[in-house]
Amino acid sequence: MKIHYNSPVILTFSLIAFAVMIISSLTAGTSTTTLFTAWPSGLSNPLSYVRIFTHVLGHVSWEHLFGNLTLILLIGPLLEEKYGSSTMLMMIVITALITGIIAIFFTNTGLLGASGIVFMLILLSSFANIKSGHIPLTFIIIVALFLGKEFVASLKPDAVSQFAHIMGGICGSIFGFLHTDTQKKGV
Repeated sequence: MKIHYNSPVILTFSLIAFAVMIISSLTAGTSTTTLFTAWPSGLSNPLSYVRIFTHVLGHVSWEHLFGNLTLILLIGPLLEEKYGSSTMLMMIVITALITGIIAIFFTNTGLLGASGIVFMLILLSSFANIKSGHIPLTFIIIVALFLGKEFVASLKPDAVSQFAHIMGGICGSIFGFLHTDTQKKGV
């Protein structure tokens, strides 16, 4: 049997995030702070344009990375097979763009990690067997659980960015509705 690189976008994303964490460990976190965290700096800092997209690759710890990669590698390949690699890449880039812009303009702390991507994939997965003109009950249940959990979590002071989770979930929902009739197209 041969090993097959079955999900190029998800696997490449995961490998890059893993490499970023190795580099972060070697630089005592300086590389992550500098290049892979979206800081509330507006667009006056030229690195802000890079960080808008790269913040999803940086993680604060190995546990943070492995928690996100576990779900990304579990859900992502199935969705990449359904929607195609180019569409999956577009969904990840758009989700990173939206969460990055919000972090730069509307928060008072840095944002890093792939949690927004994870929640995008979770909500998108509830559309796996959707038929045109129907809203899956699983989608309604996932949204209710997701929003309830994130609302309660937002009331507690912690270092977790619930807005990234919520925005990722909103992106996944929108992508799911927009691609209801999409079969695998882009490779």
